[in-house]
Parts: sequence; structure tokens; C-alpha cells
Amino acid sequence: MAENSAAETAPAKKGKLKLIILLAVVVILAIALSIAGTLWFLGGGLPGMGDDATAEDEIAEEPFVPSVYLDIGKALVTTVQGEGRQRYAQAYVALGATDAQALAAAKLHMPLIRSQLVMVLGNSSYSALQTPEGRQGLVDNMLATVNQVLEQEGEPSVNRVLFRNFVVQ
Repeated sequence: MAENSAAETAPAKKGKLKLIILLAVVVILAIALSIAGTLWFLGGGLPGMGDDATAEDEIAEEPFVPSVYLDIGKALVTTVQGEGRQRYAQAYVALGATDAQALAAAKLHMPLIRSQLVMVLGNSSYSALQTPEGRQGLVDNMLATVNQVLEQEGEPSVNRVLFRNFVVQ
């Protein structure tokens, strides 16, 4: 009878070992599936799957083109109306573009561009020029004015108007 009780305890240990191994496999599988699901839902896809060639083509299509700048040498100085008094505005301006031909055209037509920019600056109000939003609006108006002049002359447009120095008093 002693032999029968020993035989019954040995299979019970194998069952526990199988259960522990089965639980470990299930936990590892659950972790792997959660990682794969997270990658899938975040839009990254699974590593090694998908159209990596098209993603590389899209990136390769846009080469980096550095900007080129043209400083307008002299300051734009004009009077602006503010609070019933005559005030002064002074701006040192630079033009930026990715096309050097646009800046060459701007340099060629600089007298007309300077004249138009002085008019835009003179039409601004003193109170608007004291706020960052007002200065950004002035930059937008100046960019539109420069591009309008260049368009009338049949030249390519510039991308930016930058203030190197800006003073109102």
C-alpha cells in the first residue's frame, strides 16, 4: 500500500509544472500581443511589415533647400500716427527666400520695394506696432507687398520678411 500512495503524488507534481509553464507561455504571449497592438494602433505598424519603400520615397522627394537672405541696407524710417501725436517708426528689414533668383530680382527692383515698404509702415498705427500681433501683421503686409511688386515685374516671390531691428517712439 505504501507504493500506491507514492505513485499518486508523482503525477501531481508534473501537473503543477505543466500548469506553471502554460501560465508563463500565456503571460509572454499576452505581453507580445499588447506590444504589437500598441504599435499597430499608434500608426507605426509592425516592424518589418508595411511599405517601407514608399515611406523612404516620400522622404527622399523633399531635399533640404537652405534659405538665402538679402538685407535691405538702410533703415525704413517714417512717421506714424498715434494718440494724436506724430510718432516715428524705424525698421531694418531683410528678405528671405529659398530661390536665389528671387532675391536677385528683389535687389534689382529695390527702389520700388523700399518705396512700397515705407508706405506700408507709414500706414500702420502706433498702438498696433507696440504689440507682437501688430508687428506680425506688419510683416505679413510687407511680405504681400514685396511679392506683389515682384509679381508685377514677372519675377519669383520671396518667402519671408524679417525684422533685423524695429523701433517705434
